[in-house]
Amino acid sequence: MARPPAKTPPQPSPNAGPEPAAGQAERAPLLVVDGIGRNALVILAVIACGGALWLLGGILTPLALAMFLAIMVDSFARRLEQRWPKLPDSVSLAVAIALSLLIFGAAAYVVADNATSFVTKLVGYGPKLDGIIAQVAAFAGLEAPPPLTKLIAELNPAKYLGQFAQGLQGVLSDAVFVLIYLGFIIAAKRGFKRKIVALFPHNRERDEAIAVFNRIRYGVERYLWVQTVTGLMIAAASWVVMIIFGLENALFWAFLIFLASYIPIIGGFIGVVFPPVFGLIQFGTPIPALILLAILWGIQFFVGNVIQPRMQGESLNIDPVVVLLALAVWGLLWGLPGMFLSTPLAVMAMIILAEFDGSRWIAILMSQNGDPRGLGDEDGPRKRGRRGKSDKAQKAAP
Repeated sequence: MARPPAKTPPQPSPNAGPEPAAGQAERAPLLVVDGIGRNALVILAVIACGGALWLLGGILTPLALAMFLAIMVDSFARRLEQRWPKLPDSVSLAVAIALSLLIFGAAAYVVADNATSFVTKLVGYGPKLDGIIAQVAAFAGLEAPPPLTKLIAELNPAKYLGQFAQGLQGVLSDAVFVLIYLGFIIAAKRGFKRKIVALFPHNRERDEAIAVFNRIRYGVERYLWVQTVTGLMIAAASWVVMIIFGLENALFWAFLIFLASYIPIIGGFIGVVFPPVFGLIQFGTPIPALILLAILWGIQFFVGNVIQPRMQGESLNIDPVVVLLALAVWGLLWGLPGMFLSTPLAVMAMIILAEFDGSRWIAILMSQNGDPRGLGDEDGPRKRGRRGKSDKAQKAAP
């Protein structure tokens, strides 16, 4: 019996492309689902972290302020060591702490002393303010409102004294907690090297971790230094102008302008608008107030657009839109302290996100020039391909 001829398998056409690997078509939808699930998980994690930061704001805000004050004190101590190399570390740190406390104490005294005089004179401005409001209402064709004293009496300020006292007590308690946290952070500095060695036993990982820390510290120090110097410039120039115009409580306004310089965008608005508004009440005519407004705006514009970019350079390397967004987010979470810390926290987040492959794209979007890892350090911009830690970085690490 003859066997049937064997069937030959079909030959692939020479023009046909390669066949897909086994299971590749089935895995593609799974990869898409995994990517969507991972992104959803990241979004939920960000929302959860934001809620935790908001709920724990009373605890975390003093701690964050203390950490940045510790960076300022450490930077001050290292500058003293560079100026006087023979000065022991403990002595330079003690001098830095003493000078920092002296500066903050003098600032608190200036605010308390001038605030009392400012409130006293503000009460005497009532009739002038009533006259200005009546003139504005007549110019607009509106009915003049009741006198200011009558409005204040109807509001019954006595019932708000308790709330004001509670707010003042909260500020004082936060200041005490900041000082306590600062003391513990400085005391824990000695064990930082041992913790780094325990966390990163391999030299390469340890060098990379210390390099990231140094970039964060340099970015924060540079930001605080630039804001302090430019704030002093703006405050000093504004004080001279307000003295020439005869504006009362010029020192109080100058100090308020200096403090407001640490708040991006909003701080400049406060320093430009508030003194002329009270100058309008004091002078009684709009011409001197408008001239004062123009001069203060010119000072802010010149320092903010000419001097500050030259001093800052590319040390921050963060997009202005991110600065505005960070100001809104941290102001919503932590209030006024969050506004002060918004830009340094955004710089820290950008540097940390740049170290991970999955989040580097976020850091690129946050950066100004598309290179989030190019943030300068004390040795200059980061060199590509260099691994390991230089002698200066080893000395700079705490």
